[in-house]
Amino acid sequence: MMFTKHSISLFLALTATLSAAQRYYGPNDPRVETALTLQHPSNAVSTTPDGRLFLLYARVDGSTGPQVVEYNRSTNATTPYPNAEWNTFTNGSDPSGHLIRTNSQRIGPDGNLWLVDVGSPGFGEPVILPKGPKLVVVNVTTNEVCRVYPMGNATLYNSLLDDVRFNPGTGFAYLTDAGAPNLIILNLNTGDTRRVLIDDRSTDAYMPVSAEGNLLRASDGSFQHIYADQLEVSPDGEWLYYQPSNGGLSRIQTKYLDQSFYNSTLAQVLSQYREPYAHTPSTGGTAIDAHNNVYVSDTDSQRIIKIFPNGTMTLLVQDPRLLWVDAMWIDNQQKLWMPAAQLNRGTPFNNGTSFVEPPLYVFTIDIGVGPSAFDHA
Repeated sequence: MMFTKHSISLFLALTATLSAAQRYYGPNDPRVETALTLQHPSNAVSTTPDGRLFLLYARVDGSTGPQVVEYNRSTNATTPYPNAEWNTFTNGSDPSGHLIRTNSQRIGPDGNLWLVDVGSPGFGEPVILPKGPKLVVVNVTTNEVCRVYPMGNATLYNSLLDDVRFNPGTGFAYLTDAGAPNLIILNLNTGDTRRVLIDDRSTDAYMPVSAEGNLLRASDGSFQHIYADQLEVSPDGEWLYYQPSNGGLSRIQTKYLDQSFYNSTLAQVLSQYREPYAHTPSTGGTAIDAHNNVYVSDTDSQRIIKIFPNGTMTLLVQDPRLLWVDAMWIDNQQKLWMPAAQLNRGTPFNNGTSFVEPPLYVFTIDIGVGPSAFDHA
């Protein structure tokens, strides 16, 4: 068989792609440091400028207890946050005043802790409408909830309210829906919302999510698609980067998103303004730094990929311990926090059985640049 230059290049590209989709069994990278040792999976960590630390427990290992906690690094003790009552939900509870299932948490650019509540009791279960899905804002000075944004008018029974990012210059926030593919624009002043890019190729997942070289399946045996998931706002507020969990990072100028909030005609043709940005793999979480570099975790081969502002991807680190790194975080010490949550080994993707192997870890690595001011305080 004769190989042309093109066919050889294609073969090498396919080989590299297949290699990247396999679990990594190489050596530990000495740059990766253990920050926290946990007994249960945490899929999100955030810090305040004065050193306070908040964790979100995913509870995919079958464990019970508070979802959002403050972690004391001196004693390794955790405290339900903002309190035990908010972290306790039963069938008779008011859905609007309790965290039903928190999917993400982060300190915002305003210094408050923002909690994204899916509003459904379990993965794949119907959303409790209209009061279940919400965005809860906690003042970390008073340790009290200062505002709740109801999201029932922006979600469906099969929605999975996933994550949130902010554009302080315009007064808007953007959320992803990983269950009913779309982006949600939130007016932070009024609380009004608009769903955009509904079932668009940039928010839909054409392939199931994959981890450790295997396609994930739901409890009924069907392949697991996780739609619009990760998102980041550029440090100048001009671009929103977003993707489904199976990868394929797109971007759109925020001015079109913001204008479409008031202009239904523009909202209908918004797909004309989005563009491909980077050919990313199945992803657990992302982060963005002050220089507009995006960091993407590869759930298949335990890598963190760095994407430069021009869309070029490079390898930051690869380490076998980075098992499903979820929502990453950049602190003021220029460290990238990487919670290795092992989510693919949890009950939602293994017919109710947990294969999570404790202890679990949150790792850090020095990246030489701090966070975007638009991302968090």
